[in-house]
Amino acid sequence: MSSISHTGSISLVIPVYNEESMLPHLIGEIESFRKSRKEKIGVILVDDGSTDSTVALARSLTSELSGYTLVEFTRNFGHQLAVTAGIEVCTDDAAIVMDADLQDPLDVAGKMIDAWHEGYDVVYGVRTQRNDVGWFQRQTARLYYRFFRSFTGVEAPVDAGDFRLLSRKVMKAYRQLGEQQPYVRGLIAWLGFNQKAVEYVRPGRLAGSTKYPWRRRFELALDGIASFSGKPLRYAMRMGLAVSAGSIIGLIWVLFTKYVFETAITGWASLIFVAFFFGGLQLFFLGVVGSYLARVYDEVKGRPRYVIQDIWLLGKDRAGSIQADDELVPSTHFTRLEEE
Repeated sequence: MSSISHTGSISLVIPVYNEESMLPHLIGEIESFRKSRKEKIGVILVDDGSTDSTVALARSLTSELSGYTLVEFTRNFGHQLAVTAGIEVCTDDAAIVMDADLQDPLDVAGKMIDAWHEGYDVVYGVRTQRNDVGWFQRQTARLYYRFFRSFTGVEAPVDAGDFRLLSRKVMKAYRQLGEQQPYVRGLIAWLGFNQKAVEYVRPGRLAGSTKYPWRRRFELALDGIASFSGKPLRYAMRMGLAVSAGSIIGLIWVLFTKYVFETAITGWASLIFVAFFFGGLQLFFLGVVGSYLARVYDEVKGRPRYVIQDIWLLGKDRAGSIQADDELVPSTHFTRLEEE
C-alpha cells in the first residue's frame, strides 16, 4: 500500500438541520482543529432545509473566517441526501463526513487523516462505547448492523455510522451510483477500496436535540435492507409455498378422517383466528412487495434527488453566492435553482 506524501486538502462534510444552538460550539471546535493540522482543511455545511436561523447564523459566524462553503437545500430532503450533496460538492483530495453535534470527535478525524496518509481510501469510525443513547438503543443498533451484514452479504463494518473519511477515488466512484434513496454507509462498503477502522468512544450531544427519532431510524434501517437485498421477497415466496403445501396436507387429512374414520373435526369456529393470522401475514408480505415497488417507482421517475437553492462561499476572502455556477458540480443527480 503506497502512502500519500503530500499534505493534501480535505473537506469536512457536515449536514446541518435546525442546529442554531450547536453551531457556535461546532465552528469553534473546527477552527481549533484546523489550526492543529498541517493539511488544508475546508468545511462544507449542507443545510437540509432548516426552519430556524441556522443558515443566517452560519454565515454570521464564518464571516471573518476562510474555507467555508454552505450548500442550502430548498427543503428537507433527509440526512443521507445531505451527505450525498456534500460529497458531490467536494473538490478536495478527501472528505470527512461527520455530524454537526460533535458526537463524531474531531480528534478521531485527525486519526482518520493520518490513516489516509498511510494510503487508505476509506477510514471509518467504530463506536466502542456510546454515551449518547440508552441500553435498549445500543443493543438494537448492535443487532441491526450484524443482521445487515449477514442478510445482505455486504461487508459493512459493524458499529459504524456515517462518520468516515473518503478519498477522491471513493468520492468519484460514489458520484456514479445515483440512487434516489442512498444508504451511504452501505454504499461506501459496497464500493470496496482499502478500508481501515478507527475506534472511538462516542460522547453525548453538547446542545440541542437529536434530529433522528425512532421513526426515522427505523425507516433508515428498512431502506438499508431494501437497498442491498432481495431476500425479503424470496422469503415471502418460500413462506407462501410452505403455507400452500401445509394447506393441501391439512385438506387431505380432513377428508381422510371424515370419509375413512367417519369422524367429524370439532373446533371449526377457532379457525377464524387462523384465517385472521394468515390474512395479516398476506398483508404484511404485500407491504414488503410494495416497499420494493415503491423504490422502483422512485428510480424510474427520474427526478433530481435534491434541489439546491444556493451555494454560499463563506468567509472574508470569498463571501458570496455562486448559485448560477453550473461548472462547480456535475448536475447529474440534483437540480440547482437559477436566478431569473
